[in-house]
This record gives sequence, structure tokens and C-alpha cells, in this order.
Amino acid sequence: MGFFEGGIKPLAASVLTHQQPLYVQYYVTARCNLRCQQCNIIYANGDQEECTLEQAKGIAKNLAAIGTSIVLLTGGEPFARADLPEIAKAFIDEGVHPRLQTNGFASDDALKKMVEVGAHDISISLDSLEPALQDSINGGFDETWEAAISRVAFINNNFPEDSFCAFGTVLAPSNIDQIVPIIKFATEIGWWVSLAPAHQTPVHEPRSFATYDPALVFHPDQYPLVREVLNQVREMKKQGFNLYDSDEYLEDIYRYITNDPIKWRRRNEDSCDSPNLYFAIQPNGDMSVCCDYRLSGRVPVYGDEFPTQYRNQEMFPEVKKITNRCSGCMYGSFPEISISARYFKPMIQRAKLFLISDTSRQLKKLSTDEIVELAQTYNPRRTN
Repeated sequence: MGFFEGGIKPLAASVLTHQQPLYVQYYVTARCNLRCQQCNIIYANGDQEECTLEQAKGIAKNLAAIGTSIVLLTGGEPFARADLPEIAKAFIDEGVHPRLQTNGFASDDALKKMVEVGAHDISISLDSLEPALQDSINGGFDETWEAAISRVAFINNNFPEDSFCAFGTVLAPSNIDQIVPIIKFATEIGWWVSLAPAHQTPVHEPRSFATYDPALVFHPDQYPLVREVLNQVREMKKQGFNLYDSDEYLEDIYRYITNDPIKWRRRNEDSCDSPNLYFAIQPNGDMSVCCDYRLSGRVPVYGDEFPTQYRNQEMFPEVKKITNRCSGCMYGSFPEISISARYFKPMIQRAKLFLISDTSRQLKKLSTDEIVELAQTYNPRRTN
């Protein structure tokens, strides 16, 4: 099974023309069972009703009509929606590849239904191999680490072996010592790691994936450690460890943390590629610039007129005003899409990763207890 069951032509058109949305983030819900330190989205989108299943099917139809290759089904916690498998199937039926995201809340039954409909690429949030630290990062809830690891074991034993499975890992002062061990652990079990630095914003400038907590900001005396870890991570990538991030992006992580201007947007006049290569969809079905910025008026992606609106670029001028004044984020997905589309080396690396199956994407079939024990062998804070 290839990653892009929807076909190579739409993907190639996006990369070559920069005029077709390769990737769309659909926030199917703002509901979540956790209150993670680094995330504000449950409050940012808490004012909206969720789309109905029929409206979600309309979104799938319209994204296919404008040539979208991949949709990320995210939240909140997307598996809070009992109809998530039906939503995923709607995209598959339209030839759009769904990627799933969860914090470990997904049940075995829901994951089994995903495999049955053909949705088998997934990201799980994992910021630590130390259970107590993960529980703290997730808002002080109990056994969230164990829940995530249990889902990993189920996925490894029930998803197709060449599924693309990755840990979304947020880099912050509290878990800087966990980054290298997580990459080693992920590689051992056939998973990948995608890093993102924690984003912090003042209370008068709320953003969906930015925390108000200043404890997630690195101090200057910690910069040398960040540099050391990122250098080690880059070397591990050269050695064949399963790190998704491009070198361009890793360098920008350091720039972002040290308050230097990021550079991944430099080939597009210091603006991101929304809405040409990507954009976001709010829980109520409205198009938005990204997870942080909404449009001033409603543009329902499920509406019959949306493909025409998009092709005529009716909303493009307003989006460009927003992206031109934005200082740029390092959330991962949007930066890496731009980097892959505008830089040759990352483009080739991604093509090899997703279009050619190899041992790096073979999930290791292990029990939950075996995966827990393996994780703890890499845990730098293990006490026994």
C-alpha cells in the first residue's frame, strides 16, 4: 500500500505549480479529553458547532474537486467524534488521503474501523518516555502515557506494516532530554518522529497552538543545550534514524527558540503558502488561513460554491494580508509542506519516504508490555 492512494498527479501538480492545496488540516472537533500545556485550541475553537457527517462528506467532495492530496483529521481530539471512521471513509471515497491524529484517546474498536475503511496513517502525541512527565504535560491527567503506548501496540499489530506512523513531539524545556531517546524508541518499533518547538503567546494575542505558560520558553542559558540536541538529532537522521524533519526545518527550530527570524518562507517573499498549498478548516466547516487565523467572513468548505470560490481565488487577497504580516510559525506541517515544495533535497527525501516502501516503515509486532519495556530502556529518567 502506498501513502498516496489518491494518486500521484494531484500531488505533483501541487508541488510543481504551488497553485493547488497539497494538504488541508480539518479540525473536526474542538473537544478533547486532555488539557495539554502547549495547546490552546480547545478554547480557540470552543465557540463552534461541529459539522454534520453530511457536511463533512461535502468537504471531502470539494477538497477532491480542487485537487487536494492529503487531509489531516485533527482536533481537539478527533476520536472524540464517534463518526470519525465514516468521515475518513468519505475522504477515501473521493480520492483524498486521510491522515489521523490522536493523543491516545482512540479506542481499539475505532482504530479497527479505520483500518477497515482504509485509513491507516496516524500520528500520536508523545513528548516523553517518562510516564509521569507525559501526564504532567498533558494537563495532570493520570495514565495518559500508558493509553498512548497501548494504542501504539494495537496499531503495530493491526495496521498494515507499511503504514506511516509518527509521534508528534513538542520540544520544551521540560522534555529536552527526551528528544533523542524518543527518536531511538520510535525507530526501534518502526515509527517516525516529527518535532515542533513549543509556541508561547501573550494572553492578549491568543493563538490555537500557543500556550500562555512562560515555562515552555527556553532561556538564553539553555540555548547551548538546544543546539547540542538538534545537532545530535541531525546526525542521527544521517545515520538512518526515523526523523521526519528536514534539515531546513531543524535549523529553523533553533532560530525560533532563540528568537531569530525563521527562514523557511524566504522563497515565497517571507510569507507562507496558504491558501495555495494548504489551509485549515474549522470545526464548523469554515475555511481558515491556518489553525491560528480565521477569515473575517464565513467561507463554508462544504458549500456547493466552494470549488468555484477557491478556483477564482475569491478569498486569496484576505489570506495574503494575514500571511504577509504573520511572523511565521514552526508548528511542523505547513512549514514542511513549503520546504518540500520549494527545496529540492527535502522534496526527494519525502518522495523516497512515501512512494517507496522500505524497512523504516515496517511496524514491529510487539505486545503492550514489550513496547512499554522497550520505551523504558531508552528513558533517561528511569529509576529502576
